Amino acid sequence: MQDNLTQLSQQARLAVQRRDWASVAMLARKIQKQNKKDPEGYFLAGLVEKASAHPKRSSAYFSHALKLDSRRYDAAIELANQYLMLLRHGEAFELLCRYEQQLGNSPLYLDMAARVFSGLGLHARAWPLFQQANQLQPDLDMFRANLAACGVLLGKANEAKAIYRSLLEKYPLHQQNHYELSKLERAKDPAHIEQMQEILATTGLPPEKNIFIYYALGKELEDLGRWHESFHYYQLAGDAVLKVADYDVADDIGVIDRIIKVCNADWLTTGAKSETSAKSVKTPIFIVGLPRTGTTLVERIVSSHSQVESADETFFMQMAIRHASGAGGIGDVNVAIIEKAAKKDIRHIAQKYMASVKYRLSDRPMFIDKYPYNFLYLGFIAKAFPDARIIYLRRNPMDACFAMYKQSFFKFAYSLEDLSRYYVAQDRLRRHWQALLGERLIEVDYEALVTDQESQTRTLLDKLGLKFEQACLEFQHNPAASASASTLQVREKVHTRSVNKWKKFAEELQPLKQHLESTGISTDT
Repeated sequence: MQDNLTQLSQQARLAVQRRDWASVAMLARKIQKQNKKDPEGYFLAGLVEKASAHPKRSSAYFSHALKLDSRRYDAAIELANQYLMLLRHGEAFELLCRYEQQLGNSPLYLDMAARVFSGLGLHARAWPLFQQANQLQPDLDMFRANLAACGVLLGKANEAKAIYRSLLEKYPLHQQNHYELSKLERAKDPAHIEQMQEILATTGLPPEKNIFIYYALGKELEDLGRWHESFHYYQLAGDAVLKVADYDVADDIGVIDRIIKVCNADWLTTGAKSETSAKSVKTPIFIVGLPRTGTTLVERIVSSHSQVESADETFFMQMAIRHASGAGGIGDVNVAIIEKAAKKDIRHIAQKYMASVKYRLSDRPMFIDKYPYNFLYLGFIAKAFPDARIIYLRRNPMDACFAMYKQSFFKFAYSLEDLSRYYVAQDRLRRHWQALLGERLIEVDYEALVTDQESQTRTLLDKLGLKFEQACLEFQHNPAASASASTLQVREKVHTRSVNKWKKFAEELQPLKQHLESTGISTDT
């Protein structure tokens, strides 16, 4: 019988390579029928469900295979991967810790385990596994690209550049790799620009297929001080995204307005108060604000303190709010989610958040969650964690808006009109939090911080209840990963290069300036 089972397994593995999932499912059932205690049949069934994007069913199969044979590291890593999909982060982390030392001969599962570590926000844990996968199978481009992406997050710019250059030698038309390379170094000459322009001229692709290369060209032309040409490509990129995006900024503004209405003073002071912070030895520090306003800089400064660690950017508060509303999962919130969550016992949100973030933390008494968009949820944060510290970053509106406009990440920032409308709504919400939270809201001015680093840092640490430490002024030596668009800048000392940079593009940004000023927002501060 064992010979027959081996033959069925071999046939199934060949079918997996062909992605013939119907055959894999049939063979898995045959193995299960012949021997219910053979983990292979359940492992193969898990692969079938994984291919069909059914993480609950696939995780059940992988879990059963692992129960039958705890040595099956392939089932363990596949299960961790599915747990990540199901937002069962702590369980995924435990599996990785248990099995990561058993993967030495499997580049496939070394790479998968590394990707799960990265998905958990633990990029430093992912790096050596990505390295091992590449050492075992150095000719697989996907493994090399994964290693490079992880290297960027860890500040390993030289390693990442070498990989992207090598990949571009092999695939010179790969637009995303051109984009990734452009972000890793400051352009010193037009050679790469001319190469990318040649790609645009010869491939003849529609604009929506050129988005990455448009952003790369905008960035490198900006490096060379060719301001008008740079903006032209940023605008092409934003217009191309809008062409294919299903987005209406009015929806996000509606959510902001509903938050202001629901999360008011009466709501904040009524209902059960959370005891989570009182019971926990850990105090959360939430660093929020619009993206590109200095949240990462402040995170690096504060996390360099001996009493503080960083959980980096997490979606866990958003997840906890969605869970309380009954929506579950991850993703943006809407008006209904806010209204439903606001009616729930705040302790459930606090407990869900702390349970989610726990695996990222060590033994330091304070930890940072630096997810910029948590500015939407400050009411929930203040109510759930009475002892939490909240830092809100502010930056010159024009610099902040332009910094977002030239990145590919922010759905409200692909047009100057949407961007200005969202900025105004965000500022309205910020003023609401000011009035509601008073001194609990620690506001930090980006321009003041980069021009008077030591004084501003001392003031900030004092407001956080922390003693000054010299390491906070030397944050560029902090080796922790950073999952943000500023991942390389935070390896540098504080600088003022980005202050008033928008003025280089003053002509093109005039409509943005006019709209902001028409709503009473000063663009000079």
